[in-house]
Amino acid sequence: MIQLIDTHAHIYTADYQKYLPTVLSRAANNYVTKIYMPNIDETTVEPMLAVASCYPTTCFPMIGIHPCHITQQVTSQLYVVEKWLSSHPFIAIGEIGIDLYHDATLLEAQKEAFTLQLKWAKQYQLPVSIHCRNAFKEVIDILTNEQDGSLKGVIHCFTGNLVEAERCISLGFYLGIGGIITLPKSNLIPVIEAVDLSHLVLETDSPYLAPVPHRGKRNEPAHLLYIAEKVAAIKSMTLEEVATITTRNAKKVS
Repeated sequence: MIQLIDTHAHIYTADYQKYLPTVLSRAANNYVTKIYMPNIDETTVEPMLAVASCYPTTCFPMIGIHPCHITQQVTSQLYVVEKWLSSHPFIAIGEIGIDLYHDATLLEAQKEAFTLQLKWAKQYQLPVSIHCRNAFKEVIDILTNEQDGSLKGVIHCFTGNLVEAERCISLGFYLGIGGIITLPKSNLIPVIEAVDLSHLVLETDSPYLAPVPHRGKRNEPAHLLYIAEKVAAIKSMTLEEVATITTRNAKKVS
């Protein structure tokens, strides 16, 4: 039986509020058996946990502060994360990292938050979901410094080249492959051709980055099937083989 795990989907946001049962039904009909939910900021923890409570065998929450939502009040933001970590079980710490695409003015605050949340991941023995946009050097420098052999997790929405992919893998992280792989001229195609499937997990990043043929529309976990099929075509493998290996990988970081 084919089983897929969506390792990154924000299905607790308002985008899905009225339609979540239908969205989850479509996911199940497209072989998606588990969905890992990364947190965004202090305001999204409770809505995320409400979804996890309603669907405890399907939807699994993470805790963390998305780098784009880091503010000047980073200390108080991190206090909220630490409080939740000490009082509630989570599958991972995420979504954390560094994003310099929109605004680099809070780089130091992003670095502080990323580093501390990595330390908590080691303390609580949890994997991490890492956001990296226009900040590969900054993210890799911090991961290299913090990796003591116990850190594990996923480089979410990986879009780098083969050299960058190999660097992430050498540090012990899986590459999260999403809808970008379905674009006809995706720069990820040669990376997927070269990287062994044992280093990949699949994700949708719902509601963002919908794959072909749903580009420009709201993404959802059911669309993970298109991503799996594209990876299978690139690797000249069956869908069953891709599902088996990527699902096994996802379970290792949960």
